[in-house]
Amino acid sequence: MANDRPRVLSGIQPTSGSFHLGNYLGAVRQWIALQESHDAFYMVVDLHALTLPQDPEELRANTRLAAAQLLAAGLDPERCTLFVQSHVPEHTQLSWLMECMTGFGEASRMTQFKDKSSKQGSDRTSVGLFTYPILQVADILLYQAHQVPVGEDQRQHIELTRNIAERFNGRYGATFTVPEPYILRETGKIYDLQDPAIKMSKSASSPKGIINLLDEPKASAKKIKSAVTDTGSEIRFDQEEKPGVSNLLTILATLTDTGIAELEQRYAGKGYGALKTDLAEIVSDWAAPFRSRTQAYLDDPETLDSLLAKGAEKARAVAVETLAQAYDKVGLLPSKH
Repeated sequence: MANDRPRVLSGIQPTSGSFHLGNYLGAVRQWIALQESHDAFYMVVDLHALTLPQDPEELRANTRLAAAQLLAAGLDPERCTLFVQSHVPEHTQLSWLMECMTGFGEASRMTQFKDKSSKQGSDRTSVGLFTYPILQVADILLYQAHQVPVGEDQRQHIELTRNIAERFNGRYGATFTVPEPYILRETGKIYDLQDPAIKMSKSASSPKGIINLLDEPKASAKKIKSAVTDTGSEIRFDQEEKPGVSNLLTILATLTDTGIAELEQRYAGKGYGALKTDLAEIVSDWAAPFRSRTQAYLDDPETLDSLLAKGAEKARAVAVETLAQAYDKVGLLPSKH
């Protein structure tokens, strides 16, 4: 039974249009594996996207696009619960309780908020950007998640979630499961093809540094073939001396389920051109069916919306129960319909 399995919860923002290779290898690929061993809840976090100004039509389209790509990548609505965050109103309702449990100084110390707000300036930084880690706390605690698959950069947010869950439980009695981070170490970071010192990301990378999964194969191949390497010619994994080559080896190893050492042997005596040509072909072969599956979901929005509605129904069955318990614990008067 699914209920006997440990529960995981994770989410992805709908702001990026096409997923890039870093999204897939760093997170979504592990989500697919986890749905086999865990009671998995995955969501498109459209409310989190609102911390920055959004074009309404674009946000709606990107939300469907994110869901279509998750399904195309291999998430199975029969094996996991896939839904849109705003379809479950209990997220924002629980978030208010969590905000009232969080110290102002505690929220101010979130490094991602500090980074983003320092770039924007205080007048242009929304209160939503300040409190979004607390909405994230509510996202996790609402489903009594045991583990949260995240990259290393999100560890601080899981610590905040644990602290608030323990504080609530200490004050009101056992209510929330205290979650553990499930850090995706093996392929936690895929780096920018043009600047292998930074993580591949829509916000930080240049267009040439990102492989978008919905791009035409020729465009992706061109980016891979012009990826930064180094002045040497030896193909070996060395994050310090050869970050560009190491990044290409990591991508190839992950997509083909091959060990790095085996790849080093395979390319012994060969130049960087051989590695790049093979990688371009493998990325293209993998992305082609992904693109066609994504398009099939987008071409049938009724089926896609129906799948998301069923996912929200499954999610709400858990969320309603958790929220009712939390409201009761803090002393809110139950409504009688």
